Amino acid sequence: MMVDDEPLIRKVVKMEMNSRAAKVESGDMDASVISRVEMVDTFADGPSLLAALSKCEAPDYLLVDMEMGGEPTGGLMVTQRVHERYPKVKVIIFSGRFDAPLPGEEGHMQRLYDIGRVVMEALKLGASAFVSKNAVGGFAIENILRAIACLERGEEFYFNYPVMLTLKEAAGHYFDLVSAHDPTFGLSDTERQLLLLEAAGCTAAEISNQLGETDKVVQERQKDLSRRLDIVNKSAARVAKAISLGLINPAEVNFLSRQ
Repeated sequence: MMVDDEPLIRKVVKMEMNSRAAKVESGDMDASVISRVEMVDTFADGPSLLAALSKCEAPDYLLVDMEMGGEPTGGLMVTQRVHERYPKVKVIIFSGRFDAPLPGEEGHMQRLYDIGRVVMEALKLGASAFVSKNAVGGFAIENILRAIACLERGEEFYFNYPVMLTLKEAAGHYFDLVSAHDPTFGLSDTERQLLLLEAAGCTAAEISNQLGETDKVVQERQKDLSRRLDIVNKSAARVAKAISLGLINPAEVNFLSRQ
């Protein structure tokens, strides 16, 4: 099945796949299995799909467009709902949003970061594969069949070439940042907790209380972190540098309520 808000794309993919009687090969050389792939139905949005699934047998695979109805990540909600209700369905994200930005494009690194974030979020919500609509030859059926074949062989995830290029560049940028510092740099559990508390805006007294250490010990830890991070001894600078190096995740910050 397929969910995409573009009528032409739904029509073309279904027609191409079914008129060719498309097949995929799985198994190994001693026990090869050839299966026919059929597009059973297509839907313009998530609610239509979920309504249909409540009345019929769930498909083996579901193609999900990432951007639907003007929402850049609308496909994530569909992916989550399907995975929660039909965990055996393998979701293939089918989108043009994962291609690497042009080298001279404004906001190049921000877009790389956004793409990587969406990919990781989709994986967390249950996606199994990512196929770019803008691959060589357009959204050729072969790109979709290759993803299905890999998953049929038992591979856990699949990313086609344009998606891999984007993730490779994003990962390369991350490792370039880290390699500019001591490659053995790491945080103890206490140091990591300290940075998360600073990110949450905790006062010095609150940080000392949370860590169970004296103010003086905490101050020494802060100075040592600043020295190792090669920055001025300011909490905002420590937090920003730690986030840029991937040492802490902003999503883990627990803000205290102020009455």
